[in-house]
Amino acid sequence: MRAYLDIETSFEGGITVIGIYRPDLGTLQLVGGGVHDLNLYHALEGVSTLVTFNGTCFDLPVIRKRLHADLKQEYAHDDLLYVCRKRGLRGGLKVVEQRLGIVRETAGITGWDAPRLWQRYEYGGDQAALNTLLHYNREDVTNLATLESLLAGEPAATTTAAVQILMR
Repeated sequence: MRAYLDIETSFEGGITVIGIYRPDLGTLQLVGGGVHDLNLYHALEGVSTLVTFNGTCFDLPVIRKRLHADLKQEYAHDDLLYVCRKRGLRGGLKVVEQRLGIVRETAGITGWDAPRLWQRYEYGGDQAALNTLLHYNREDVTNLATLESLLAGEPAATTTAAVQILMR
């Protein structure tokens, strides 16, 4: 079983959201106080392979540092950044998505916006900012499944719309 993983962080480097897309369950998002190792391992139960975009250098090391969970050691890992580079697709995930025609409802929002959105929610109680951040993260993880399919020469993956959010 494959799971598609992406994290968002605060300005201080803490993990604010862990998004996990599983074709069998849909998207699971660990948010704020829900970001801890027990929830993470529960969300990954039955998974053998993690798929990320630049997870080798960012997501997995941050999870290891912050949650003391060494996912690189415990799961097979496919980092689509390197698959894209081998095919001449350079740039971040959003650039690659655009080049391949993968559409986003949150177009224009980037990883640089994620800490700002979290800060607006955390310190200002801005629920709309949190909703935008979670939507952005959901598109990150579901689009990884689509990207992987397209890179394999298959039709774009049909993703499961179900969402579960854990904030504790």
